[in-house]
Amino acid sequence: MTDTRRRVKVYTLNEDRQWDDRGTGHVSSGYVERLKGTSLLVRAESDGSLLLESKINPNTAYQKQQDTLIVWSEAENYDLALSFQEKAGCDEIWEKICQVQGKDPSVDITQDVVDESEEERFDDMSSPGLELPPCELNRLEDLAELVASSLPSPLRREKLALAVENEGYIRKLLELFRVCEDLENREGLHHLYEIIKGIFLLNRTALFEVMFSEECIMDIIGCLEFDPALPQPRRHREFLTKTARFKEVIPILDPELRQKIHQTYRVQYIQDMVLPTPSVFEENMLSTLHSFIFFNKVEIVGMLQDDEKFLTDLFAQLTDEATDDDKRHELVNFLKEFCAFSQTLQPQNRDAFFKTLSNMGILPALEVILGMDDVQVRGAATDIFSYLVEYNPSMVREFVMQESQQNDDDILLINLIIEHMICDTDPELGGAVQLMGLLRTLVDPENMLATANKTEKTEFLSFFYKHCMHVLSAPLLANTTEEKPSKDDFQTSQLLALILELLTFCVEHHTYHIKNYIINKDILRRVLVLTASQHAFLALCALRFMRRIIGLKDEFYNRYIMRNFLFEPVIKAFLNNGSRYNLMNSAIIEMFEYVRVDVKSLTAHIVENYWKALEDVDYVQTFKGLKLRYEQQRERQDNPKLDSMRSILRNHRFRRDARTLEDEEEMWFNTDEDDLEDGEAVVPPSDKMKSEEDLMEPISKFMERKKLKDADDKEVLGKSSLSGRQNPSFKLSFSGSTKTSLSSPPSSASLNPGSPGSPGSPGSGARSSPSTTTVTTKGGLVGLVDYPDDDDEEEEEEEEEDGESKEDPLPPSKKSKLSS
Repeated sequence: MTDTRRRVKVYTLNEDRQWDDRGTGHVSSGYVERLKGTSLLVRAESDGSLLLESKINPNTAYQKQQDTLIVWSEAENYDLALSFQEKAGCDEIWEKICQVQGKDPSVDITQDVVDESEEERFDDMSSPGLELPPCELNRLEDLAELVASSLPSPLRREKLALAVENEGYIRKLLELFRVCEDLENREGLHHLYEIIKGIFLLNRTALFEVMFSEECIMDIIGCLEFDPALPQPRRHREFLTKTARFKEVIPILDPELRQKIHQTYRVQYIQDMVLPTPSVFEENMLSTLHSFIFFNKVEIVGMLQDDEKFLTDLFAQLTDEATDDDKRHELVNFLKEFCAFSQTLQPQNRDAFFKTLSNMGILPALEVILGMDDVQVRGAATDIFSYLVEYNPSMVREFVMQESQQNDDDILLINLIIEHMICDTDPELGGAVQLMGLLRTLVDPENMLATANKTEKTEFLSFFYKHCMHVLSAPLLANTTEEKPSKDDFQTSQLLALILELLTFCVEHHTYHIKNYIINKDILRRVLVLTASQHAFLALCALRFMRRIIGLKDEFYNRYIMRNFLFEPVIKAFLNNGSRYNLMNSAIIEMFEYVRVDVKSLTAHIVENYWKALEDVDYVQTFKGLKLRYEQQRERQDNPKLDSMRSILRNHRFRRDARTLEDEEEMWFNTDEDDLEDGEAVVPPSDKMKSEEDLMEPISKFMERKKLKDADDKEVLGKSSLSGRQNPSFKLSFSGSTKTSLSSPPSSASLNPGSPGSPGSPGSGARSSPSTTTVTTKGGLVGLVDYPDDDDEEEEEEEEEDGESKEDPLPPSKKSKLSS
């Protein structure tokens, strides 16, 4: 068995600062003569080739991350990483690296432990701090080297941050930057770039407060324009001052809020556009920068939320008909960004935020905006609506139910959403997909509330099916008036597929309402018209819809399907598909297989009406099995005595208690036959058993009679022999003729006067019709002994109930004894 502890993936860092996977293998460590030292070796698990051969250099900085990752640099621009499958393997190799370098394995970065004595380290920790060189042009190179050397050690990093903070060093550096820029001192500007970048990596909030202040932030961005790796400096400041414009859709009077918005935009720009992608050693060194932006956004949302005048003006202008289109577009975009910022809030603060928007009338405002013609404005409004639905669908449902009492169906908010979904002009229906997801959330009973006073599920679903469902299903009904879809282009088919997906969801989750709607509006018939579509995905959606309905095993649906012969379009689609082995073929066969196993009523309907069309399909056994199941059902209906006997034999098969058998036999033989009244059936308790001899005796006699009977049948009827699991005892005609069965002549051994079941017995009045015996065979065995394997438990219970409901459910062993 392969040792998974040593299983690793090898990664290298490419020029775009992205990790490339070099392969998976197993790592080991050992002395390599060629490299003159202990090395890490990784051999590929596929072919054993060498993926990595790296000498453990005593001066190389190795870093362990997340318990299963070891990272290091072999050259200036060549970073390597080993990702282990198990922590134990990572720890094992890490100990080997630390052993070679003489380090303590408890550290996460081998270079953290500097080569100095404990006394020197103690002195270093207790010293007042790091001494920075004077902030002068000729000392910038020394300062850049000091910053670079301090970053790998957390202790020295902390001391450097304190020194920069306490001496007001950042403002001095920015003065030097302005001087260097005026003098076009490119070397000094390159050193300043490295210094400022290093200060960012110190990851200290107090330094960020200084760097991002109004008077410093643009100079900080200027320092970061002069990357030594680039031939020409960037023009970030020009973009921020000339290209990027601050839009005030509603005047912001609070200067602190204005300054916070400007600062957040610029810091976000620095993070996204100015700073280089952090290397693997720097990935955790900018966490404070992320936090700075996050808390700024929280503060902005809180300040805007508290400014009631601002929000009142915002919603007033949004809904004012006099507001011009450009202004409204900006207002909606602002509200969209405002809601996006709210996602940074803690749950309790987000609750208060959306409650404030609700009180301000955001839903009526959205209703007005969604009714406008501007596509961009409607798109932004849809995004805002999605925030509301995802946050609190119950709030949206309550609003639409209240407005339905005052407005017509056409202008209800949900109907506007449905109309936009239907009328989406995007060829790929991107907006329609988003809106369908929102509708699905709104009609999902899983997120509906139920209280003592009201049930949201009942109220909302009643509202939805009364006021909205006809709007949703309108394109489906309009396109399926004929035997084929009237419009079958790609975009229409995509839309109908979306509608069907939502209706299928309703079938699964809205049992009562959707059932009434489907049956009353004959929806399934219309849906099955789509099986004739040229687009396979739409035909499969229609099949999936029917399959979900059948899967409910609801007899209301089943009767509706049988009454309207709704399997006909499915069978047409199956036959038109021909012998192609595709998803359509598999989906239809799976549906019939499910019916065969689980739905008796539909099994009979299919065989009686469509067998001629399906009987030649022999590359799967589904349809032959369907017919066999039908024949078994008919046999049980026509032969209740055999049915009850099979149930009793089945019970005997599983329970054998010797003492019970002996007691029962003794009680039976002690019973005086004369004490029985004519026609009285003596039936043992259902939980008593018979011995195997009692059971086999009548079966043996029956077998003998059966052999004679079969010989007669061959002569008289000239039937060809049947094999496999087909039933030789009767033949069904599917043109409406009645079923014929083979009759057994009365046997003197089994039908003596006074025997239950004999024509002269008073107890046999219910069976005065000509006696018939129909026996199912399976591989040459009589069905009385080996009943069909695919009988399910439900059928067994029904068989037992049917057997008990008949007038004379006597087992054959008792009949044999009575007649003897």
